[in-house]
Amino acid sequence: MILTITFNAGKQKSPIICIGGANIDKKLYTKNEIVKKTSNPVIGSSRTVGGVARNIAENLGRLGEEVILLSARGNDSDWLDIYQASSPFMNLDHVIKIDDLSTGSYTAVIDKNGDLSLALADMKVFDYISPALLLKNINILLMAKCIIVDLNCPSETIDFLGIFTAEHQIPLIIIPVSSKKMSALPKKMNAVSWLIVNKDETETYFNVKINDRKDWEHSVKMWLGLGVKNVIVTNGSKGIITGVANGEIQHFPSIETPIVADVTGAGDSFCSGVIYSWLQKQEFECVIKSGLVNAHKTIMSKYTVRQELSQTQFKLDMEEFSNEKIY
Repeated sequence: MILTITFNAGKQKSPIICIGGANIDKKLYTKNEIVKKTSNPVIGSSRTVGGVARNIAENLGRLGEEVILLSARGNDSDWLDIYQASSPFMNLDHVIKIDDLSTGSYTAVIDKNGDLSLALADMKVFDYISPALLLKNINILLMAKCIIVDLNCPSETIDFLGIFTAEHQIPLIIIPVSSKKMSALPKKMNAVSWLIVNKDETETYFNVKINDRKDWEHSVKMWLGLGVKNVIVTNGSKGIITGVANGEIQHFPSIETPIVADVTGAGDSFCSGVIYSWLQKQEFECVIKSGLVNAHKTIMSKYTVRQELSQTQFKLDMEEFSNEKIY
């Protein structure tokens, strides 16, 4: 399949295109032990705007990048909440409306110990993030500085983007969403500039167990063997291991975070910091540390995307880290 399309961008800007989920995240906190098949009292609830592609888009928008979100949504109040929270930081004009479906939502039931008991994901609307939708927006894709896609999208959309970005030499960044969605990845990934994936997702994709540092490093080499140019395998508090096409494997420890407000959004903020600094053509070590710093600061915030984030604040955060004053 060859996608030879010509387009004269002229002097138009080159936006970052984020493709994937924009949804409402809901949490219910139960008071007692959960009893099945009956009503369970809750002691509180929360409701936030989320979605991997949307979260990354907001981070990058707050950092001063021009960002366009391609997604799908329902015709409901949930979308109005997403629009209100997101529109200051990204262009939402190309989000498709599906009248007979709900805007994406994720509802988690948290037990009295703080652990996830049950999660319900209503993500059917994202099936409409199809190659047809991308072809409808081909002109903005051709202008892209880079394309970021999450695995809320159907596998055929990921395949399309691999072919399209290779043909037009546009950097492609893939961000998995969960272990269950790893099957959407293509078998060959020579078009992928960056893959940022966690330990569990890596274990699922390769059907292996990562038990120690040697296994962890080997998993990075396995990703590189599929053609990925730059790969990061994250492993929570143990940090990350990176690999690049020339074969160099490096470990970076996580930043100790004594005050944890909420870990929600930490992975998306890490990805955003990496992408931002990479687009700024920073040295590789700075690129990785940018992700670690943004994740660290986000974990200390109660927000999925920290509200104080800006170009100026991020520069100060990086200076803090360089001077070993970060906390």
